[in-house]
Amino acid sequence: MKKEKLVSYCKSIHIETKKKTIKELIEAVYSYEREIIDKAIADGNCLELLKEKINNLANEYASNLKVKIIDRKEEMKADDNSHYLIYRVLGISSTEGMLIDEYQNTGRFLYKYAGSFLEEAATLCLFFSNSSGSKTLIKNTIGAKPKTFEIDFLNGKDAVELKWRDATTDGDHITKEHTRVKAIQAHGYKPIRVMFYYPQREQAIKIQETLKTLYAGVSGEYYAGEDAWQYLQKTSGYDLKAILMEIADRRDNDK
Repeated sequence: MKKEKLVSYCKSIHIETKKKTIKELIEAVYSYEREIIDKAIADGNCLELLKEKINNLANEYASNLKVKIIDRKEEMKADDNSHYLIYRVLGISSTEGMLIDEYQNTGRFLYKYAGSFLEEAATLCLFFSNSSGSKTLIKNTIGAKPKTFEIDFLNGKDAVELKWRDATTDGDHITKEHTRVKAIQAHGYKPIRVMFYYPQREQAIKIQETLKTLYAGVSGEYYAGEDAWQYLQKTSGYDLKAILMEIADRRDNDK
């Protein structure tokens, strides 16, 4: 969360923001949210609260995505479309080319928002079940770059990395991931990769198979597809997939 948005949120929940660093503000928000969650757990309303928060999160992402798509389509009206000549040479009409460019541009926003939303929703489930867990930065003790690695959720000694889908075909990705998991291991944590949707292209699948072997080699854990959903449910106690299906069905019925 950017500082302006963080400060605005803190003010909305009556948290003092003057002379506080971003880290201090984040800690204050965590404490505030933890208190609400703990009360809901004590009252037996934790599942209802989690559903409400995920639904609100979905509404926020959906609204922001819609604005981004509308703005990008408006921007594209002023684009130089002279490259359509090459499309036509290759048998793609100008009308088809326009639609392809439009979907390619808006699709980037969709993939980005889909990933961020799912990873944030999964983090919420883990946070509801573990009062001391949170995003954590660790120093890279294995290589020079990057200086630090971010653990999506440190659940006790389990360093959980949350991915909605990883379709990379870049071989360097394996090297970077190897450095990351070795650094996590060096800090005394167990690297755990949780990826909810498996890639479909052959080269991307090979990369994931290599990563699975890599995690096994450092005594870590690797979950993908249905195994990822089951891991999250077992670890947090919440069935995120069922919650998301409720939201999706409700949206379908509202159309």
